[in-house]
Amino acid sequence: MKLWLDGGLQDIEAARVSVFDHGLTVGDGIFETVKAVDGRPFALTRHLDRLARSARGLGLPEPDLDEVRHACATVLDANPMPLGRLRITYTGGHGPLGSDRGEQGPTLVVALGESARRPDSTAVITVPWTRNERGALTGLKTTSYAENVVALARAREQGATEALFANTVGQLCEGTGSNVFVVLDGEIHTPPLASGCLAGITRALAVEWTGAKETDLPLDVLGSAEEVFLTSTLRDVQAVHRLDTRELPGAPGPVTAKAMRIFDKHSGNDLDP
Repeated sequence: MKLWLDGGLQDIEAARVSVFDHGLTVGDGIFETVKAVDGRPFALTRHLDRLARSARGLGLPEPDLDEVRHACATVLDANPMPLGRLRITYTGGHGPLGSDRGEQGPTLVVALGESARRPDSTAVITVPWTRNERGALTGLKTTSYAENVVALARAREQGATEALFANTVGQLCEGTGSNVFVVLDGEIHTPPLASGCLAGITRALAVEWTGAKETDLPLDVLGSAEEVFLTSTLRDVQAVHRLDTRELPGAPGPVTAKAMRIFDKHSGNDLDP
């Protein structure tokens, strides 16, 4: 396996980042995960636009998106596989052992890992911790991911693949690495960005292609929703068949199944929508 690190391809065994990299010491970095099908990235332009937004929000230097795009293409060419997880990581670079940034410039890593198609449905749980819809990092896809690691570990302990958060005012927000949709009276709803959720790429496409409504929703809507589904880069649209102890028999339900078909059709017709 080969990855891109600071200007060129390197063997994965030899690639090294400084132990003083700010992405390691204080989580001062951003990232994107891009689905790659037969060596071709999906929705790369949208992902790069979000990478740039996250950089601006974190106060990092503007990434050279032409370089990032070239790095992605080079890594994909070097590591052929049918379905891959392309990870773009961009950090504050070498810095002091504190919150102040150094002056050596950012670090760029692009790596690829093999993936498998997800099942059509999955189990999720809710967790007692909240998303801060007014925080400095709200809406940014940063490497400060520890609370997601903790919540996802809780989900795994309970036989689930995802954990869902409310925000500080008790509204449904998002998962550790996914957006959440519910079906109410046959209509699809998802929390608005003001809830504190990440502006997911797959979320935006699902809203655009299915006509889903952005709606403030209480967390307890999960107890009455007719159907629940998740969206993310590698899940695409995935039904939920168990939520905590609640079973949703027949998942994917008819509305979710239609959303899955719509997403598959549109994404298959255009790899950079």
